[in-house]
Amino acid sequence: MKLVRFGDAGVERPGLIDDSGRVRDLSSEVPELSGAILGPASIQRLRALPVDGLPLVPGNPRLGPCVAGTGKFVCVGLNYLDHVRETGAAVPSEPVLFMKATSAITGPNDPIVMPPGSTKIDWEVELGVVIGSAAKNVGAQEALAHVAGYCIVNDVSERAWQLERAGQWVKGKSADTFGPIGPWLVTADEVPDPHALGLWLSVNGAMRQNSNTDQMIFHVDTLVAYISTFMSLQPGDIISTGTPPGVGLGAKPPSYLNRGDVVRLGIAGLGEQCQTVL
Repeated sequence: MKLVRFGDAGVERPGLIDDSGRVRDLSSEVPELSGAILGPASIQRLRALPVDGLPLVPGNPRLGPCVAGTGKFVCVGLNYLDHVRETGAAVPSEPVLFMKATSAITGPNDPIVMPPGSTKIDWEVELGVVIGSAAKNVGAQEALAHVAGYCIVNDVSERAWQLERAGQWVKGKSADTFGPIGPWLVTADEVPDPHALGLWLSVNGAMRQNSNTDQMIFHVDTLVAYISTFMSLQPGDIISTGTPPGVGLGAKPPSYLNRGDVVRLGIAGLGEQCQTVL
């Protein structure tokens, strides 16, 4: 099942994508696609609905962030071996964690807005994991049971702020529009193996990242279990699982986004995003 939120920013409505790729309105069934309806029982109820009976949304509506009310946006750094090598960092012995402000979250096709003073804006296609039921101190063997589904994340980064301004990475990760998610939340039953998904990103038509989630150092079950030992994961929380090689920081010389650039990215089975830099 592919769950979406559609409509103008701030007034999105819940929906789903039918077998023909059209948006169906779910607002008569659930008030919002937030953590409260992402548990197994709620997902099972939505899956049982007669999709053809749901109102068809006309035209080509804007798609908003596929999850509302996210409490935590937890990111994993240096989780693809080739990406570690291109940055010159050491291979981590355990997951590298940082946070991204939830105010960075935008729709999958909304523009990336360069904040004042930014000079090194970079791209990062990543597999996003959306939590469906609370997880605290869970083991890896039970971790995937707490996952509602998966989505695409573009972990947009301002490298000068991240690496040259001292302190935590969160400063370079959290500007408004630096967290496009979606287009859909694909429920976990439709992603039997999250570690066998091709993912890619292009800038102005030139392919920059082209890899597969099978290259992850730490898998999704390990990440959910590991993070849950430091903080409880709540329904609607997002884990962004790291990016493969091909980021602008790793180019020789480094290459960053400029006004007017068009970023496209996708993950097999999870759809595509497209952002213009403003």
